[in-house]
Amino acid sequence: MAKPKVLFVCEEIFPYLKKTHISEIGRHLPQFVQENGKEIRVFLPRFGNINERRNQLHEVIRLSGMNLIINDLDHPLIIKVASIQLARMQVYFIDNDDYFHRKHVFRDAHGLFFNDNDERAIFYARGVLETVKKLNWAPNLVHIHGWFGSLVAMYMQRIFNSNPLFNDAKIVISLYDDDFSEKFDEKFIEQLKMEGLKDSDLTHYKDNSFIGMMKSAIDFGHAIIMGSENIKPELVEYAKASGKPMLDYISGNDYLQAYNNFYDTLLEGQSFED
Repeated sequence: MAKPKVLFVCEEIFPYLKKTHISEIGRHLPQFVQENGKEIRVFLPRFGNINERRNQLHEVIRLSGMNLIINDLDHPLIIKVASIQLARMQVYFIDNDDYFHRKHVFRDAHGLFFNDNDERAIFYARGVLETVKKLNWAPNLVHIHGWFGSLVAMYMQRIFNSNPLFNDAKIVISLYDDDFSEKFDEKFIEQLKMEGLKDSDLTHYKDNSFIGMMKSAIDFGHAIIMGSENIKPELVEYAKASGKPMLDYISGNDYLQAYNNFYDTLLEGQSFED
């Protein structure tokens, strides 16, 4: 019998990035899901503080080579891969010299929020889905962890919605306490319009904020998981009001089985192809 396919879109995975609540979920959840009979693909940005030599990253030439146009400039999409041997888990890295070779994640050495984080998020989301297309791998479920990959939900529902690889996939949004207070530049909205969004889809994005990003992700998603204990109350209220299937926060390692069961409920009735 064919296995259901789960795509993980992460913003942190240990040991590639420091150990945090989100990075530990990114490390252990895909392994658990794979060991419980599902096929997985896992994606992570190749942030500049990820040591390529120590973690044995190498470029996948057959997947690299595409240019993504953002802010009227061509940005080469480079795909790298590495394996977590103990987990028998492979991780795909979205890389680009312009966006990911600085030695920090979302803030510089002085704690200042990078002014192109919006462009970086667009590149990451587009890069993930373009790579999945090249792999010709149709996920049954896509689980997005954190704000940085949240645009994947929008792209699947509005930009890539005619592609049969993504038509039937259920989108799960995990909400975390990874918020930031800074606003994106006004050009963020113009870039989303250039990507193909209509005014009616831009309602929350127009806020240029973390809250706007995640409210939009909730709108474009099919189900929600409360991934942290202390999520912005405004987001919790919005998620509950959406009426979509929702899993409350679970402490400790009990979340692993609960998440997998939640997947099964969402996937019930779907057929799976080899």
